[in-house]
Amino acid sequence: MKVNGYEIVLTADRTLFSDYGGGIFLGFVSCFPKSLIPEWIFFNVFCPSTKVAADGSPLSAPLGLRVIESLLLNSGFKREQVAVVHPDHIDKALGPNTKIFGLHEMDPLGIGPATSTFTQIFKGQAYMPIKLNALLDNPLVKLYKPKVILGGSGAWQLENKKEKDRLDIDCVVVGEGESVVPDLFLNILKGEEAPQFVYGKPVDTAMIPNILAPSMNGLVEISRGCGRGCFHCSLASSKKRDIPLDHILKDVLTTLRYGRSAPILHAEDVLLYGSNGLNVNKKSVMNLFKEVKKLQEVKFIDISHLSISSVLQAPDLIGELSQLLQLGEEQKFLGAQVGVETGSQRLIKKCMHSKPDFEKSGGWSGDVVDAFEILMRNNWVPAATLLIGLPDENDRDIEETIELVEDLKTFKSLLVPLFFVSHSKEDSFNIENLNDLHRELITKSWEHNFRWMPLLYKEYSSMYIHRGRLAIYLLLTLSAKYMKRRLKRLLNP
Repeated sequence: MKVNGYEIVLTADRTLFSDYGGGIFLGFVSCFPKSLIPEWIFFNVFCPSTKVAADGSPLSAPLGLRVIESLLLNSGFKREQVAVVHPDHIDKALGPNTKIFGLHEMDPLGIGPATSTFTQIFKGQAYMPIKLNALLDNPLVKLYKPKVILGGSGAWQLENKKEKDRLDIDCVVVGEGESVVPDLFLNILKGEEAPQFVYGKPVDTAMIPNILAPSMNGLVEISRGCGRGCFHCSLASSKKRDIPLDHILKDVLTTLRYGRSAPILHAEDVLLYGSNGLNVNKKSVMNLFKEVKKLQEVKFIDISHLSISSVLQAPDLIGELSQLLQLGEEQKFLGAQVGVETGSQRLIKKCMHSKPDFEKSGGWSGDVVDAFEILMRNNWVPAATLLIGLPDENDRDIEETIELVEDLKTFKSLLVPLFFVSHSKEDSFNIENLNDLHRELITKSWEHNFRWMPLLYKEYSSMYIHRGRLAIYLLLTLSAKYMKRRLKRLLNP
Protein backbone atom coordinates (compact mmCIF):
# COMPACT_ATOMS: atom_id res chain seq x y z
CA MET A 1 0.00 0.00 0.00
CA LYS A 2 1.10 3.55 -0.72
CA VAL A 3 1.88 5.15 2.65
CA ASN A 4 -1.34 6.70 4.00
CA GLY A 5 -3.19 6.03 0.76
CA TYR A 6 -3.67 7.79 -2.59
CA GLU A 7 -5.41 11.14 -2.70
CA ILE A 8 -7.73 9.88 -5.45
CA VAL A 9 -9.00 6.29 -5.46
CA LEU A 10 -11.09 5.16 -8.46
CA THR A 11 -13.13 1.97 -8.53
CA ALA A 12 -16.54 0.44 -9.35
CA ASP A 13 -18.77 -2.26 -7.92
CA ARG A 14 -17.52 -5.83 -8.15
CA THR A 15 -19.84 -6.86 -11.02
CA LEU A 16 -17.95 -4.50 -13.34
CA PHE A 17 -14.54 -6.04 -12.63
CA SER A 18 -15.07 -9.23 -14.58
CA ASP A 19 -14.69 -10.28 -18.20
CA TYR A 20 -17.34 -12.97 -17.56
CA GLY A 21 -14.96 -15.75 -18.50
CA GLY A 22 -14.14 -14.05 -21.79
CA GLY A 23 -17.71 -13.38 -22.95
CA ILE A 24 -18.90 -9.87 -22.20
CA PHE A 25 -22.49 -10.60 -23.18
CA LEU A 26 -22.75 -13.07 -20.31
CA GLY A 27 -22.65 -9.89 -18.24
CA PHE A 28 -26.42 -9.71 -18.63
CA VAL A 29 -26.62 -12.04 -15.61
CA SER A 30 -25.65 -9.03 -13.46
CA CYS A 31 -29.22 -7.86 -14.05
CA PHE A 32 -30.61 -11.00 -12.44
CA PRO A 33 -31.61 -10.92 -8.77
CA LYS A 34 -29.53 -12.67 -6.16
CA SER A 35 -32.45 -15.03 -5.59
CA LEU A 36 -31.93 -16.52 -9.05
CA ILE A 37 -28.15 -17.18 -8.86
CA PRO A 38 -26.51 -17.63 -5.43
CA GLU A 39 -23.56 -15.34 -4.72
CA TRP A 40 -20.84 -17.99 -4.58
CA ILE A 41 -21.87 -19.40 -7.96
CA PHE A 42 -22.34 -15.96 -9.50
CA PHE A 43 -18.91 -14.59 -8.59
CA ASN A 44 -16.94 -17.80 -9.14
CA VAL A 45 -18.57 -19.09 -12.32
CA PHE A 46 -20.40 -16.31 -14.14
CA CYS A 47 -18.51 -13.27 -12.87
CA PRO A 48 -14.93 -14.29 -12.03
CA SER A 49 -12.67 -11.41 -11.06
CA THR A 50 -10.16 -9.83 -13.36
CA LYS A 51 -6.56 -10.44 -12.32
CA VAL A 52 -5.21 -8.08 -9.69
CA ALA A 53 -1.62 -6.96 -9.09
CA ALA A 54 0.01 -7.02 -5.66
CA ASP A 55 -0.86 -3.36 -5.08
CA GLY A 56 -4.58 -3.97 -5.69
CA SER A 57 -4.62 -2.51 -9.19
CA PRO A 58 -6.65 -4.53 -11.71
CA LEU A 59 -5.01 -5.63 -14.94
CA SER A 60 -8.14 -4.50 -16.74
CA ALA A 61 -10.90 -2.14 -15.61
CA PRO A 62 -14.19 -0.68 -16.91
CA LEU A 63 -13.64 1.65 -19.85
CA GLY A 64 -15.20 4.59 -18.01
CA LEU A 65 -12.65 4.29 -15.21
CA ARG A 66 -9.78 4.05 -17.66
CA VAL A 67 -10.92 7.25 -19.38
CA ILE A 68 -11.11 9.15 -16.07
CA GLU A 69 -7.73 7.78 -14.99
CA SER A 70 -6.14 8.98 -18.23
CA LEU A 71 -8.00 12.29 -18.11
CA LEU A 72 -6.64 13.09 -14.66
CA LEU A 73 -3.07 12.14 -15.51
CA ASN A 74 -3.23 14.19 -18.72
CA SER A 75 -4.57 17.17 -16.74
CA GLY A 76 -1.60 17.51 -14.43
CA PHE A 77 -2.40 15.07 -11.64
CA LYS A 78 0.55 12.84 -10.74
CA ARG A 79 0.54 9.06 -10.84
CA GLU A 80 1.29 8.96 -7.11
CA GLN A 81 -1.98 10.82 -6.52
CA VAL A 82 -4.28 8.54 -8.55
CA ALA A 83 -5.04 4.83 -8.19
CA VAL A 84 -7.49 2.60 -10.04
CA VAL A 85 -8.14 -0.22 -7.62
CA HIS A 86 -10.17 -3.43 -7.52
CA PRO A 87 -13.14 -3.07 -5.11
CA ASP A 88 -12.00 -6.09 -3.08
CA HIS A 89 -8.59 -4.46 -2.53
CA ILE A 90 -9.31 -0.86 -1.64
CA ASP A 91 -7.42 -1.38 1.62
CA LYS A 92 -4.26 -1.25 -0.52
CA ALA A 93 -5.04 2.25 -1.82
CA LEU A 94 -7.46 4.07 0.50
CA GLY A 95 -6.07 5.69 3.65
CA PRO A 96 -6.05 8.90 5.70
CA ASN A 97 -4.65 10.90 2.75
CA THR A 98 -7.51 9.87 0.47
CA LYS A 99 -9.67 12.89 -0.38
CA ILE A 100 -11.72 11.50 -3.28
CA PHE A 101 -13.36 8.10 -3.69
CA GLY A 102 -14.50 8.03 -7.33
CA LEU A 103 -17.05 5.43 -8.47
CA HIS A 104 -18.04 4.43 -12.00
CA GLU A 105 -21.52 2.87 -12.04
CA MET A 106 -23.92 1.59 -14.69
CA ASP A 107 -27.00 0.79 -12.60
CA PRO A 108 -26.49 2.02 -9.02
CA LEU A 109 -30.12 1.61 -7.92
CA GLY A 110 -30.88 -1.46 -10.03
CA ILE A 111 -33.63 0.33 -11.94
CA GLY A 112 -32.28 0.12 -15.49
CA PRO A 113 -34.61 -1.58 -18.00
CA ALA A 114 -33.00 -5.05 -17.88
CA THR A 115 -32.47 -5.03 -14.12
CA SER A 116 -35.93 -3.76 -13.23
CA THR A 117 -37.53 -6.30 -15.56
CA PHE A 118 -35.69 -9.33 -14.21
CA THR A 119 -35.87 -8.30 -10.56
CA GLN A 120 -39.60 -7.67 -10.76
CA ILE A 121 -40.23 -10.97 -12.51
CA PHE A 122 -37.94 -13.13 -10.38
CA LYS A 123 -38.12 -11.06 -7.19
CA GLY A 124 -35.18 -9.75 -5.19
CA GLN A 125 -32.32 -7.29 -5.61
CA ALA A 126 -29.70 -7.41 -8.36
CA TYR A 127 -25.98 -7.76 -7.66
CA MET A 128 -25.03 -4.31 -8.97
CA PRO A 129 -26.78 -2.29 -6.24
CA ILE A 130 -25.90 -4.94 -3.66
CA LYS A 131 -22.20 -4.61 -4.39
CA LEU A 132 -22.34 -0.83 -4.65
CA ASN A 133 -23.87 -0.69 -1.17
CA ALA A 134 -21.13 -3.01 0.12
CA LEU A 135 -18.51 -0.70 -1.36
CA LEU A 136 -20.02 2.39 0.23
CA ASP A 137 -20.28 0.58 3.57
CA ASN A 138 -16.60 -0.43 3.55
CA PRO A 139 -15.13 0.36 7.00
CA LEU A 140 -12.25 2.33 5.45
CA VAL A 141 -14.67 4.60 3.58
CA LYS A 142 -16.55 5.17 6.85
CA LEU A 143 -13.31 5.75 8.77
CA TYR A 144 -11.49 8.17 6.45
CA LYS A 145 -14.59 9.84 4.96
CA PRO A 146 -13.27 10.80 1.51
CA LYS A 147 -15.61 12.72 -0.75
CA VAL A 148 -17.61 10.12 -2.67
CA ILE A 149 -18.04 11.12 -6.32
CA LEU A 150 -20.21 8.90 -8.55
CA GLY A 151 -20.41 9.04 -12.34
CA GLY A 152 -21.01 6.72 -15.26
CA SER A 153 -23.95 5.84 -17.47
CA GLY A 154 -26.15 5.13 -14.44
CA ALA A 155 -25.50 8.44 -12.67
CA TRP A 156 -28.91 9.82 -13.78
CA GLN A 157 -30.53 7.49 -11.25
CA LEU A 158 -29.03 9.55 -8.42
CA GLU A 159 -30.28 12.91 -9.64
CA ASN A 160 -32.92 12.06 -7.06
CA LYS A 161 -31.38 13.85 -4.07
CA LYS A 162 -33.15 11.58 -1.60
CA GLU A 163 -31.48 8.50 -3.08
CA LYS A 164 -28.11 10.24 -3.35
CA ASP A 165 -28.23 11.23 0.31
CA ARG A 166 -29.43 7.78 1.36
CA LEU A 167 -26.28 6.28 -0.14
CA ASP A 168 -24.16 9.05 1.43
CA ILE A 169 -22.76 10.16 -1.92
CA ASP A 170 -21.33 13.67 -1.93
CA CYS A 171 -21.41 14.50 -5.64
CA VAL A 172 -23.00 12.96 -8.73
CA VAL A 173 -21.46 13.65 -12.15
CA VAL A 174 -24.10 13.32 -14.87
CA GLY A 175 -23.05 13.31 -18.52
CA GLU A 176 -19.59 13.39 -20.07
CA GLY A 177 -16.80 13.93 -17.58
CA GLU A 178 -13.96 15.31 -19.69
CA SER A 179 -14.93 18.97 -19.31
CA VAL A 180 -15.81 18.89 -15.61
CA VAL A 181 -13.94 16.17 -13.70
CA PRO A 182 -10.39 17.65 -13.60
CA ASP A 183 -11.56 20.98 -12.12
CA LEU A 184 -14.00 19.24 -9.79
CA PHE A 185 -11.28 16.98 -8.38
CA LEU A 186 -8.73 19.79 -8.17
CA ASN A 187 -11.14 21.99 -6.23
CA ILE A 188 -11.92 19.21 -3.78
CA LEU A 189 -8.21 18.58 -3.18
CA LYS A 190 -7.88 22.32 -2.45
CA GLY A 191 -10.46 21.93 0.28
CA GLU A 192 -13.50 23.33 -1.49
CA GLU A 193 -16.91 21.82 -0.84
CA ALA A 194 -18.08 19.32 -3.44
CA PRO A 195 -21.22 20.38 -5.33
CA GLN A 196 -24.09 17.91 -5.05
CA PHE A 197 -24.52 17.63 -8.81
CA VAL A 198 -22.23 18.38 -11.76
CA TYR A 199 -23.41 18.18 -15.37
CA GLY A 200 -20.92 17.44 -18.13
CA LYS A 201 -21.82 18.52 -21.64
CA PRO A 202 -20.88 16.63 -24.83
CA VAL A 203 -17.24 17.31 -25.63
CA ASP A 204 -15.23 17.46 -28.81
CA THR A 205 -13.39 14.19 -29.49
CA ALA A 206 -10.07 16.02 -29.07
CA MET A 207 -10.86 16.16 -25.34
CA ILE A 208 -11.29 12.38 -25.06
CA PRO A 209 -7.97 10.89 -23.91
CA ASN A 210 -6.44 7.63 -24.99
CA ILE A 211 -6.66 5.03 -22.25
CA LEU A 212 -3.36 4.13 -20.59
CA ALA A 213 -4.17 0.59 -19.47
CA PRO A 214 -6.45 -2.21 -20.71
CA SER A 215 -10.22 -1.87 -20.55
CA MET A 216 -12.50 -4.71 -19.50
CA ASN A 217 -13.20 -7.11 -22.37
CA GLY A 218 -11.20 -4.94 -24.75
CA LEU A 219 -13.99 -2.37 -25.08
CA VAL A 220 -12.88 0.52 -27.32
CA GLU A 221 -14.95 3.63 -27.95
CA ILE A 222 -15.25 4.63 -31.62
CA SER A 223 -18.08 7.19 -31.42
CA ARG A 224 -20.09 9.13 -28.86
CA GLY A 225 -23.66 10.24 -29.02
CA CYS A 226 -26.37 9.25 -31.44
CA GLY A 227 -28.59 12.04 -32.71
CA ARG A 228 -31.64 9.92 -33.59
CA GLY A 229 -33.76 11.79 -31.05
CA CYS A 230 -35.63 8.82 -29.52
CA PHE A 231 -37.59 10.34 -26.65
CA HIS A 232 -36.65 7.77 -24.01
CA CYS A 233 -32.86 7.81 -24.49
CA SER A 234 -30.54 10.50 -23.12
CA LEU A 235 -27.87 9.66 -25.72
CA ALA A 236 -30.31 10.18 -28.57
CA SER A 237 -30.25 13.95 -28.17
CA SER A 238 -26.44 14.08 -28.14
CA LYS A 239 -24.86 14.67 -31.54
CA LYS A 240 -22.76 11.78 -32.83
CA ARG A 241 -19.03 12.42 -32.77
CA ASP A 242 -16.52 10.00 -34.31
CA ILE A 243 -13.20 9.36 -32.62
CA PRO A 244 -10.23 9.56 -35.04
CA LEU A 245 -8.94 6.27 -36.41
CA ASP A 246 -5.40 6.65 -35.01
CA HIS A 247 -6.88 7.22 -31.54
CA ILE A 248 -9.00 4.05 -31.88
CA LEU A 249 -6.05 1.95 -33.04
CA LYS A 250 -3.94 3.15 -30.13
CA ASP A 251 -6.68 2.16 -27.66
CA VAL A 252 -7.05 -1.24 -29.32
CA LEU A 253 -3.33 -1.88 -28.88
CA THR A 254 -3.60 -0.87 -25.21
CA THR A 255 -6.47 -3.29 -24.58
CA LEU A 256 -4.49 -6.10 -26.19
CA ARG A 257 -1.82 -5.83 -23.49
CA TYR A 258 -4.07 -7.89 -21.20
CA GLY A 259 -4.10 -10.73 -23.71
CA ARG A 260 -7.49 -9.87 -25.16
CA SER A 261 -7.47 -10.80 -28.86
CA ALA A 262 -10.99 -9.62 -29.72
CA PRO A 263 -11.52 -5.88 -29.17
CA ILE A 264 -15.12 -4.70 -28.98
CA LEU A 265 -15.79 -1.58 -31.03
CA HIS A 266 -18.34 0.46 -29.11
CA ALA A 267 -20.80 3.05 -30.45
CA GLU A 268 -24.56 3.53 -30.44
CA ASP A 269 -24.44 2.38 -34.07
CA VAL A 270 -21.09 1.04 -35.25
CA LEU A 271 -22.28 1.16 -38.88
CA LEU A 272 -22.55 4.96 -38.67
CA TYR A 273 -18.84 5.47 -38.00
CA GLY A 274 -17.62 8.29 -40.23
CA SER A 275 -21.15 9.09 -41.42
CA ASN A 276 -22.70 12.43 -42.17
CA GLY A 277 -25.76 12.33 -39.96
CA LEU A 278 -27.66 9.06 -40.37
CA ASN A 279 -26.26 8.14 -43.80
CA VAL A 280 -23.90 5.16 -43.69
CA ASN A 281 -20.37 5.90 -44.93
CA LYS A 282 -19.37 2.47 -46.22
CA LYS A 283 -15.78 3.50 -46.97
CA SER A 284 -15.15 4.78 -43.42
CA VAL A 285 -16.65 1.71 -41.75
CA MET A 286 -14.76 -0.70 -43.98
CA ASN A 287 -11.50 1.16 -43.46
CA LEU A 288 -11.99 1.09 -39.69
CA PHE A 289 -12.43 -2.68 -39.63
CA LYS A 290 -9.56 -3.28 -42.06
CA GLU A 291 -7.14 -1.21 -39.99
CA VAL A 292 -8.13 -2.91 -36.73
CA LYS A 293 -7.93 -6.32 -38.40
CA LYS A 294 -4.37 -5.54 -39.59
CA LEU A 295 -3.10 -5.39 -36.01
CA GLN A 296 -1.13 -8.55 -35.43
CA GLU A 297 -2.64 -9.40 -32.06
CA VAL A 298 -6.27 -9.13 -33.24
CA LYS A 299 -8.01 -12.48 -33.69
CA PHE A 300 -11.66 -11.43 -33.84
CA ILE A 301 -13.44 -8.08 -33.93
CA ASP A 302 -16.67 -7.60 -32.01
CA ILE A 303 -19.10 -4.69 -31.88
CA SER A 304 -21.61 -3.40 -29.33
CA HIS A 305 -24.59 -1.89 -31.19
CA LEU A 306 -26.08 -1.38 -34.63
CA SER A 307 -29.41 -0.19 -36.02
CA ILE A 308 -32.04 -1.63 -38.33
CA SER A 309 -31.96 1.33 -40.71
CA SER A 310 -28.17 1.17 -41.13
CA VAL A 311 -28.34 -2.53 -42.01
CA LEU A 312 -30.97 -1.81 -44.66
CA GLN A 313 -28.95 1.08 -46.05
CA ALA A 314 -25.85 -1.03 -46.55
CA PRO A 315 -26.52 -4.77 -46.98
CA ASP A 316 -23.44 -5.03 -49.21
CA LEU A 317 -21.32 -3.56 -46.40
CA ILE A 318 -22.60 -6.29 -44.06
CA GLY A 319 -21.49 -8.89 -46.59
CA GLU A 320 -18.06 -7.31 -47.09
CA LEU A 321 -17.44 -7.09 -43.35
CA SER A 322 -18.45 -10.74 -42.97
CA GLN A 323 -15.91 -11.73 -45.60
CA LEU A 324 -13.20 -9.61 -43.98
CA LEU A 325 -13.83 -11.19 -40.56
CA GLN A 326 -14.38 -14.65 -42.08
CA LEU A 327 -17.58 -15.07 -40.12
CA GLY A 328 -18.92 -18.59 -39.97
CA GLU A 329 -15.43 -20.02 -39.65
CA GLU A 330 -13.36 -19.62 -36.47
CA GLN A 331 -15.40 -16.55 -35.55
CA LYS A 332 -18.80 -18.19 -35.75
CA PHE A 333 -20.81 -14.99 -35.75
CA LEU A 334 -20.78 -11.31 -34.93
CA GLY A 335 -23.28 -10.30 -32.25
CA ALA A 336 -24.69 -6.84 -31.59
CA GLN A 337 -27.45 -5.21 -29.61
CA VAL A 338 -30.25 -3.77 -31.73
CA GLY A 339 -33.02 -1.50 -30.46
CA VAL A 340 -36.16 -2.84 -32.16
CA GLU A 341 -38.36 -1.72 -29.23
CA THR A 342 -41.77 -2.30 -30.82
CA GLY A 343 -43.58 -3.71 -33.82
CA SER A 344 -45.95 -0.77 -33.88
CA GLN A 345 -45.57 1.66 -36.76
CA ARG A 346 -47.56 4.23 -34.77
CA LEU A 347 -45.28 4.10 -31.72
CA ILE A 348 -42.11 4.15 -33.81
CA LYS A 349 -43.31 7.24 -35.62
CA LYS A 350 -44.39 8.93 -32.39
CA CYS A 351 -41.52 8.01 -30.06
CA MET A 352 -38.54 7.01 -32.23
CA HIS A 353 -39.11 8.78 -35.52
CA SER A 354 -35.50 8.54 -36.74
CA LYS A 355 -35.16 4.77 -36.41
CA PRO A 356 -36.65 4.04 -39.85
CA ASP A 357 -36.24 5.98 -43.07
CA PHE A 358 -39.92 6.71 -43.60
CA GLU A 359 -39.39 7.81 -47.20
CA LYS A 360 -38.02 4.38 -48.09
CA SER A 361 -39.61 2.18 -45.44
CA GLY A 362 -42.53 -0.02 -46.29
CA GLY A 363 -43.30 -0.38 -42.58
CA TRP A 364 -41.25 -0.82 -39.42
CA SER A 365 -42.02 -4.51 -38.86
CA GLY A 366 -41.12 -5.29 -42.47
CA ASP A 367 -37.87 -3.35 -42.07
CA VAL A 368 -36.95 -5.39 -39.00
CA VAL A 369 -37.62 -8.70 -40.75
CA ASP A 370 -35.62 -7.63 -43.80
CA ALA A 371 -32.69 -6.52 -41.64
CA PHE A 372 -32.73 -9.77 -39.64
CA GLU A 373 -32.65 -11.71 -42.90
CA ILE A 374 -29.60 -9.77 -44.10
CA LEU A 375 -27.85 -10.26 -40.76
CA MET A 376 -28.54 -13.99 -40.52
CA ARG A 377 -27.43 -14.59 -44.11
CA ASN A 378 -24.08 -13.02 -43.21
CA ASN A 379 -23.60 -14.68 -39.79
CA TRP A 380 -24.52 -11.66 -37.68
CA VAL A 381 -26.68 -12.28 -34.60
CA PRO A 382 -28.86 -9.45 -33.29
CA ALA A 383 -29.87 -9.26 -29.63
CA ALA A 384 -32.98 -7.13 -29.96
CA THR A 385 -34.64 -5.20 -27.15
CA LEU A 386 -38.43 -4.79 -27.05
CA LEU A 387 -39.93 -2.17 -24.75
CA ILE A 388 -43.08 -3.01 -22.81
CA GLY A 389 -45.25 -0.15 -21.60
CA LEU A 390 -44.15 2.70 -23.85
CA PRO A 391 -46.21 5.84 -23.18
CA ASP A 392 -49.57 5.80 -24.99
CA GLU A 393 -49.18 2.10 -25.82
CA ASN A 394 -52.48 0.41 -26.66
CA ASP A 395 -53.53 -3.18 -27.27
CA ARG A 396 -53.08 -2.95 -31.01
CA ASP A 397 -49.47 -1.78 -30.54
CA ILE A 398 -48.76 -4.84 -28.40
CA GLU A 399 -50.48 -7.14 -30.91
CA GLU A 400 -48.27 -5.76 -33.70
CA THR A 401 -45.17 -6.47 -31.61
CA ILE A 402 -46.37 -10.03 -30.97
CA GLU A 403 -46.88 -10.45 -34.73
CA LEU A 404 -43.32 -9.22 -35.29
CA VAL A 405 -41.96 -11.74 -32.79
CA GLU A 406 -43.77 -14.48 -34.71
CA ASP A 407 -42.24 -13.22 -37.97
CA LEU A 408 -38.74 -13.42 -36.44
CA LYS A 409 -39.11 -17.02 -35.33
CA THR A 410 -36.78 -18.46 -37.98
CA PHE A 411 -33.93 -15.98 -37.43
CA LYS A 412 -31.02 -16.84 -35.13
CA SER A 413 -31.31 -14.05 -32.59
CA LEU A 414 -32.32 -13.07 -29.08
CA LEU A 415 -35.44 -11.03 -28.31
CA VAL A 416 -35.36 -9.36 -24.92
CA PRO A 417 -38.63 -7.78 -23.72
CA LEU A 418 -37.91 -5.07 -21.14
CA PHE A 419 -40.11 -2.85 -19.02
CA PHE A 420 -39.99 0.77 -20.16
CA VAL A 421 -38.00 2.88 -17.69
CA SER A 422 -38.37 6.65 -17.58
CA HIS A 423 -36.17 9.16 -15.75
CA SER A 424 -39.45 10.02 -14.05
CA LYS A 425 -40.27 7.02 -11.87
CA GLU A 426 -44.01 7.70 -12.17
CA ASP A 427 -43.88 7.15 -15.94
CA SER A 428 -42.01 3.83 -15.75
CA PHE A 429 -43.77 0.55 -16.42
CA ASN A 430 -43.92 -2.06 -13.67
CA ILE A 431 -45.11 -5.60 -13.27
CA GLU A 432 -48.47 -4.59 -11.79
CA ASN A 433 -49.36 -3.09 -15.19
CA LEU A 434 -48.96 -6.36 -17.11
CA ASN A 435 -52.01 -7.38 -19.10
CA ASP A 436 -52.69 -10.59 -21.02
CA LEU A 437 -51.16 -9.24 -24.23
CA HIS A 438 -47.97 -8.23 -22.40
CA ARG A 439 -47.80 -11.75 -20.98
CA GLU A 440 -48.20 -13.25 -24.43
CA LEU A 441 -45.44 -11.00 -25.78
CA ILE A 442 -43.03 -12.01 -23.00
CA THR A 443 -43.92 -15.69 -23.41
CA LYS A 444 -43.38 -15.75 -27.18
CA SER A 445 -40.13 -13.76 -26.91
CA TRP A 446 -38.65 -16.16 -24.40
CA GLU A 447 -39.87 -19.20 -26.33
CA HIS A 448 -37.85 -17.77 -29.22
CA ASN A 449 -34.80 -17.34 -26.97
CA PHE A 450 -34.98 -20.81 -25.43
CA ARG A 451 -35.17 -22.27 -28.94
CA TRP A 452 -31.98 -20.51 -30.08
CA MET A 453 -29.96 -20.43 -26.84
CA PRO A 454 -28.33 -23.90 -27.05
CA LEU A 455 -26.86 -23.23 -30.49
CA LEU A 456 -25.86 -19.68 -29.61
CA TYR A 457 -24.12 -20.79 -26.43
CA LYS A 458 -22.29 -23.59 -28.26
CA GLU A 459 -20.94 -21.18 -30.87
CA TYR A 460 -20.31 -18.32 -28.46
CA SER A 461 -18.44 -20.44 -25.92
CA SER A 462 -16.20 -21.94 -28.61
CA MET A 463 -15.03 -18.40 -29.38
CA TYR A 464 -14.88 -16.70 -26.00
CA ILE A 465 -15.59 -18.67 -22.86
CA HIS A 466 -12.14 -19.74 -21.73
CA ARG A 467 -12.92 -20.84 -18.18
CA GLY A 468 -15.52 -23.22 -16.76
CA ARG A 469 -17.34 -23.77 -20.04
CA LEU A 470 -19.10 -26.97 -18.89
CA ALA A 471 -20.00 -25.51 -15.50
CA ILE A 472 -21.44 -22.38 -17.09
CA TYR A 473 -23.41 -24.45 -19.60
CA LEU A 474 -24.90 -26.65 -16.88
CA LEU A 475 -25.78 -23.66 -14.72
CA LEU A 476 -27.30 -21.81 -17.66
CA THR A 477 -29.35 -24.89 -18.46
CA LEU A 478 -30.61 -25.11 -14.89
CA SER A 479 -31.28 -21.36 -14.83
CA ALA A 480 -33.19 -21.62 -18.10
CA LYS A 481 -35.39 -24.39 -16.67
CA TYR A 482 -36.07 -22.31 -13.57
CA MET A 483 -36.82 -19.26 -15.73
CA LYS A 484 -39.30 -21.25 -17.80
CA ARG A 485 -41.16 -22.39 -14.67
CA ARG A 486 -41.11 -18.93 -13.13
CA LEU A 487 -42.27 -17.25 -16.34
CA LYS A 488 -45.03 -19.79 -16.71
CA ARG A 489 -46.31 -19.04 -13.19
CA LEU A 490 -46.04 -15.29 -13.76
CA LEU A 491 -47.61 -15.27 -17.18
CA ASN A 492 -50.41 -17.71 -16.44
CA PRO A 493 -51.81 -16.43 -13.11
